[in-house]
Amino acid sequence: MTSNSTSHAEVEANASAPIHHHFSTCDIARTQQLVAWRDQTSSFLDIAVSHAQVADGFRATLDHYRVGGMTFLDACTDPTTQTRTVARISTDVMRDYVFHVLVGGGVETTTGLYPRRKALQSRPGILALDMNQPMRMERECRSRVMALFLPRAVVESVLPDAESLHGRVIDYTSPLARLFLGELEVLSRNVGAMSEAEVRVMMTTCARLIVGAFAKQSGLSGDARAAVRAAVFGSVRRHVEQHLHEPGLSLESIVGASQLSRATLYRLFEHEGGLAAYIRNRRLREAAHELIKFPQAPVVEIAYGLGFKSAADFNHAFRRAYDMPPRDFRGLAGLPENRAPGRPALAAITP
Repeated sequence: MTSNSTSHAEVEANASAPIHHHFSTCDIARTQQLVAWRDQTSSFLDIAVSHAQVADGFRATLDHYRVGGMTFLDACTDPTTQTRTVARISTDVMRDYVFHVLVGGGVETTTGLYPRRKALQSRPGILALDMNQPMRMERECRSRVMALFLPRAVVESVLPDAESLHGRVIDYTSPLARLFLGELEVLSRNVGAMSEAEVRVMMTTCARLIVGAFAKQSGLSGDARAAVRAAVFGSVRRHVEQHLHEPGLSLESIVGASQLSRATLYRLFEHEGGLAAYIRNRRLREAAHELIKFPQAPVVEIAYGLGFKSAADFNHAFRRAYDMPPRDFRGLAGLPENRAPGRPALAAITP
C-alpha cells in the first residue's frame, strides 16, 4: 500500500516537470530520414515528401519542451515545405498561437486565402502564426528556427484581435523584441538543466515580451482607447459570425448595423485586406469546413448557404483561395488514409 502511494506521488511529480523530447535523423537510414521527420511533425503539419528527397536523405534535429500549456521548440533542418491546411485544422485540436524565430537560413511563409500574404525571413525576425488558420512555410535552405507555442487565451487576453497577427513579422529593432530573442536564446542553451519552475518562469517571461511587442506594433497600450478599439472589433467580428450564412451580410450591411464609417471598418480589418475580404475569406474557410463535415451535401447547396450568388462565383473564389475546385478539395480531404487517426492528412510521397 505504501509502495503504491509513493509511486502515485512520483507520477504526479513527474507530470508537472517539463516534458522534453529530442529527435535526430543522424542515426536513421538515409532513405528513411525525411519520412521519419514527417512523422515527427504529422500531428499538426503536412509535409510533402518526394522520391528525390527520400533518396538524398534529410538532416534534422528537434528539441521541444512543454510546460504549463506552453511549448518551446528548437529545430534545425534541411530545406523542406510544411503546410497547415483547412482539412488538417478541421480534424485536429491544435489552436495555439506560435511565435516563430528565424535564427539562421531563410524561410518564406504564405498565409491568408485571397489576397495571399507572403512573409520572407532572410534575417532574424519574429513571425506570428495562428494555428487555427492555414499557412504554407518553405525553408529554402538549411535553417534553424526557434518557436514558442502559446495558448489562445494567453495571447487573446492582451490582443483581442489576435487572429489578425497571422502572417505578421516584426524584426529585432524594438527593445521588447530584442529582449525576447535574448531570453529565448538563454532558454535554448539552458533548458535541459533547468527546473520545472525555472522553465515556467522563463517561458512566461518570453510570452509577455513577445505578446507585448506585437501589441505595441498594433497600437495597443492598455488604455481606454485600446479598450474601445478591442470592443468595437469584437462586436463586428461577432456580427460577421452570427450572419455568416445570410446572403445579406456585406460591408454595407455592417456599416448600417454598426454606425461605423467604411474608413473605420477598413482600419479595424486592415491586416485582413479590409472587412469585405475578411467576410469573403471567413465564408471560404467555413465552406471548406462544411465540404469535409458534410460529404453528402451538394457543393452548390453549401455555396448558396454561405451567401455566394452562383455556383460559378463560388467555384472561382474557392479555386483562387485553395488552388483547386471544391469537389477536388472534398475528394482529397476525404481520402481514408488522410482521415485515419495518427496519419498525416493530405501528406503523401509525390513523384
